Amino acid sequence: MPRIVIAALYAALLVTPAYAVARDDKVLAAVEANRAGFIDLLTRVVNIDSGTGDVAGGAKATALLADRLKALGGEIRRVPAEAPGLPDNLVAIFHGTGKGKILVIAHADTVFGPGTVAKRPVRIQGTRALGPGVGDEKAGVVNAVMALKILHDLGFKDFATITLLIETSEEHGSAGSRALILALSAQHDVEFNMEPGDPPDALTVWRKGSNVVHIHVKGRAAHAGMAPQDGRNAATGLIHQIQRIAGMVPLSGDGPTLNLTVLKAGERSNIIPDDAEAVFSLRIRKPGQRDEILAKLKAAMEPTPGTQVSLVADPGYPPLIETPEVDALAKRAENIYAELGKKLTRSGNGGASESAEAQSVGTPALDGLGLVGGDFHTDHEWIDLNSLAPRLYLITRLLMETGAQPPHKRAP
Repeated sequence: MPRIVIAALYAALLVTPAYAVARDDKVLAAVEANRAGFIDLLTRVVNIDSGTGDVAGGAKATALLADRLKALGGEIRRVPAEAPGLPDNLVAIFHGTGKGKILVIAHADTVFGPGTVAKRPVRIQGTRALGPGVGDEKAGVVNAVMALKILHDLGFKDFATITLLIETSEEHGSAGSRALILALSAQHDVEFNMEPGDPPDALTVWRKGSNVVHIHVKGRAAHAGMAPQDGRNAATGLIHQIQRIAGMVPLSGDGPTLNLTVLKAGERSNIIPDDAEAVFSLRIRKPGQRDEILAKLKAAMEPTPGTQVSLVADPGYPPLIETPEVDALAKRAENIYAELGKKLTRSGNGGASESAEAQSVGTPALDGLGLVGGDFHTDHEWIDLNSLAPRLYLITRLLMETGAQPPHKRAP
């Protein structure tokens, strides 16, 4: 063969994308064909108020999704919430002929109350879609539903079961679904979580654990003008406690953090308040840090004269730890992304998720499989529509590969 031909072939190999052989063109074509349907369903779901505790709104959102999943052949179950004032959780089970048992978790609740959608419904600005809960995590919910649609349309059955859990209380620490998450996780080989990916294009391989800490001060009420000396001011007593713990735990960083998020005291301007409460968000990187920090905080409490102080922490999410099992799943995802000539990075953050619960029972978990987005929990939350196609391709191919070859599951 002439040298000039050999040189030309060698040059072609250098510039030919690595995905040219491995890419699944049928999946990619299905992704592109479902783009408009994705945006339509996303618009419909986001334009339903479903803040945590909005029973009617949450039920409306899950009903819309249940209809779509049932049409795809899903076995639909509505599981009552494990706490009062929350909508039912939605479970859709798909049966195949393979061996992998896959759990996909997404949440339909947001941090936004009733009436938010009326003020700012979904809108498209350039390559971004904005709206209440669009990234955290309704785009992730839709990503999972559309991946299941693609598998259905392609007739793909090389999995034992794919279970999609759409829960309704993640923003309150999964108060209405914790036992369900643990039970389902224990029954599956792997868990994929549909929380958004971090910019510019990352998977989440670690997360901080999340705990809500309450400091409560009880005092004595009195007339603020006629007999203030008879009162025992719970508000000033609470301020004293906040000052005593200031600086004990950092406000930001990759390690533990503690931030004041809610402050309550008094009801009328002419009454010495007899009740006050401060609520803190405690985030931890390692399991043992929760008890260590709570012990330090309790030791720092010093009641002002005539008041009583208590400190309690609600049950919260444990941290998601980057383990060899997590890294193996991330590597599998990175290889799939490479089929598109794209590169994924790995990241972690302080936002908790259900993946940590899955990991706690020994189930390998991979997080951040929704669309890329940012400014979550704000009035300018967004997703990058450029991430729609690659992210839908990624979760679809992950379901296919993991259904055929599930990962090894360690003992918890």
